[in-house]
Amino acid sequence: MGTNMISISISVEQLIATVQQLQPDEQAQVARALVQAGLRSDLTALIQEFYNQSPDDDIRAEIKAVRQQSQNIIS
Repeated sequence: MGTNMISISISVEQLIATVQQLQPDEQAQVARALVQAGLRSDLTALIQEFYNQSPDDDIRAEIKAVRQQSQNIIS
């Protein structure tokens, strides 16, 4: 059996107002999700850059640093 998904469009202002009404621990969950999404997009861009260039130690070091930063924030 498939999962039914409902799509609701809200403005950024409505989203912010809703998040402001959440309990502090729920707000922290939203913040972590946003940070993780941002880090994932940074990491994706970095990996794409890595594969578009000839690999060198600087790029490898940068990828390692971004991955470490991501792990530190998530935990």
